[in-house]
Amino acid sequence: MGRVAAGRERGSLYNVNPPIVIAIDGASASGKSTNARIVARALGFIHVDTGAMYRTLAWYCLKKGVDVHDAQAVTALCRRWNATLECVGGEARLLVNGADPGAEIRTVQVSQATPVVAAVPEVREWMMQTQRRCLQFGSLVMDGRDIGTHIFPETPFKFYLDASPGERAKRRAAEGIAEDIAARDERDVRRAAAPLQIAPDAIVINNSHLTSNQTSALILERVRQDSQTTSLASQ
Repeated sequence: MGRVAAGRERGSLYNVNPPIVIAIDGASASGKSTNARIVARALGFIHVDTGAMYRTLAWYCLKKGVDVHDAQAVTALCRRWNATLECVGGEARLLVNGADPGAEIRTVQVSQATPVVAAVPEVREWMMQTQRRCLQFGSLVMDGRDIGTHIFPETPFKFYLDASPGERAKRRAAEGIAEDIAARDERDVRRAAAPLQIAPDAIVINNSHLTSNQTSALILERVRQDSQTTSLASQ
């Protein structure tokens, strides 16, 4: 797992050891996961949707009847749940008791609970250690809110996706989710543990008027340019 499929472009970017990380951060509904998945497939890297990991814990809390607003109870569950890191079909994900919860983590209830669970410092510490271990699968395209600032701040490949609040609300509505974008942004920016920030060296892309293919093309172009520059500098 984590190796470039036969027939894909090969070069300094693709045959690196140790593996590299492409960090794609951004606010809610900025297109992080969609674009990260496209970029990962184009490069033959492993895609890591860190938001799905937090959703998985939120789903498990609801399943076990744990009050997500009780930080101590959430922390206790996070410390004892039987979650394992697996890579399936080019995607790294958390299995719970050996099973993938799948679409169950995408319900409205889980969406509402996730930012509450994600704000717990002990949960973010657990997730940080788990997300860093994804490197065992190879080079990664990892999307979230603190990848370039907290999880892999050392990576030279950092991107921050943004879009207007109105556009992001429209995207959420298209998914059948009524999310208060302004309130979610406020929670993410103000949380004590690893708040949403733009890394100083991140490339910011506002995709309010861009398709996913256009956005991912910009990311891929910049990654390839930076990879060539890094390769030449090391020679």
